[in-house]
Amino acid sequence: MKKVLIITYYWPPAGGPGVQRWLKFVKYLPEFDIEPIVYCPENPSYPTLDSTLSDDLSDNITILKHSIREPLRFLKLFFKTKAYAKGLIPTASKQGIIDRFLIFIRGNFFIPDARISWVKPSVDFLSDYISENKIDTIITTGPPHSVHLIGMRLKAKHLLKWFSDFRDPWVDINYHHQLKLTKHAQKQHLILEKRVLSKADHIIVTSAQTKLLFLNKTNRPITVVTNGFDDAITSKVKMDLNFTLTHIGFLSSQRNPAILWDVLSELIHELTDFKEKFRLVLVGTVSVDVINAINTSGLAPYLDIIETVSHFDAVNCQRKSQVLLLLEANTKAATYIIPGKLFEYVNAQRPIIAIGPQLSDIQSILKETNTGNYFKYSEREALKSHITKLFMAFKNNSLFVDPKGIDRYSRRNCTKRLSEILG
Repeated sequence: MKKVLIITYYWPPAGGPGVQRWLKFVKYLPEFDIEPIVYCPENPSYPTLDSTLSDDLSDNITILKHSIREPLRFLKLFFKTKAYAKGLIPTASKQGIIDRFLIFIRGNFFIPDARISWVKPSVDFLSDYISENKIDTIITTGPPHSVHLIGMRLKAKHLLKWFSDFRDPWVDINYHHQLKLTKHAQKQHLILEKRVLSKADHIIVTSAQTKLLFLNKTNRPITVVTNGFDDAITSKVKMDLNFTLTHIGFLSSQRNPAILWDVLSELIHELTDFKEKFRLVLVGTVSVDVINAINTSGLAPYLDIIETVSHFDAVNCQRKSQVLLLLEANTKAATYIIPGKLFEYVNAQRPIIAIGPQLSDIQSILKETNTGNYFKYSEREALKSHITKLFMAFKNNSLFVDPKGIDRYSRRNCTKRLSEILG
């Protein structure tokens, strides 16, 4: 059985989508004659926790850990940093002096990110392990992109094949422009990104758009291996009695579709029974800017916010909702993202309404699987017409989807594709 060392920052008990990609790969890789060995921090400062994800871990998996110095843990003693840990950077107009100070320090003194201090001790620790256990294949997965620097240094010291997995882009990630970078800091990011992309033996990305982005930056092989869903649905759930539109997960200030709130506000006044039946359900961390926009649109009486839940409960929320919302920012950075929840939405087999930028792989996946509709920020009237259609189907007890070929996005099949490139 081939041994593969996987270097990751996010690992159970961490919660959120960042941990699930490689947790699921590790779960299924042994079926394809690959023994995964996981390296992660011993004492991390994770923004969210989900103990249920540990249920997917086999007792036979080797997990290596080494301590990490987390600046965030120190800053928590003096500042409220929980929002930053979750990616909730306030909009520029709402940043106070402390906000601006912390963002500047994060962007310019921790390059590429606040986990940079983990690189050297990890390289020292893993070098001995690689030599003693004859490891010839490693995988690094980021963000945080400092993890890729561990792979790059190990590659320089050992005869290794190095696969660099980008769950998100580097300098093109959605929050990069918010970090108040100096010209020197921005140059350093570009230099490090170029080195990683040019020295990795193989680059793995989660979307076709990210592959197109990286093809202009490197001549290394690039393969798309998307995220996926874990288990096919075999049981039924009791559906919501109301016409629920549900969003699962982190909802930032950038993902704040005014056209949706306006459309829903109009339908409350225009459609018979809509105000009695409609509920907007947001599960997870929600930006204050989003909540304010919803309230301004007069939707506060119809809004249910549920704090962050376990992955198991999130899946149940998806399955019982009448309609699922997938909201992405109207930005260039958002074109490179396929949210991991899309595939679980697809597996939930409920109608999906997605709103996002002009170019997005989300649109083609929804069309291919026949599980929902994609709307650009300019398509307000089309969105309104579609929600009206869904509500009428709900009233007639005929609101459902007929999915096609979703099996290709199962975690097992995604892992199979991964195993094929690992060789």
